[in-house]
Amino acid sequence: MEGFVKILVLENEIEAKLLEDILKEKGIPHFIRSYHDTAYDGLFQTVTGWGKILAPSSYKEEIEEIVEEIRRVRGEL
Repeated sequence: MEGFVKILVLENEIEAKLLEDILKEKGIPHFIRSYHDTAYDGLFQTVTGWGKILAPSSYKEEIEEIVEEIRRVRGEL
């Protein structure tokens, strides 16, 4: 994961799965990491968010726009 940076924090697993599908379709390199910790059964996810997305910094703006759109559409439902 050389050259990957934290792009943003994801709110939940559904958002993560949707984003992952879109990024795969677009061929954007990425890594999604959950903050779930089995020892604490995900307790810290309520404070830190579900997880984070890492990708090359050159894709930061595009990924942020995709996440914005996912959140906007979700809010309309």
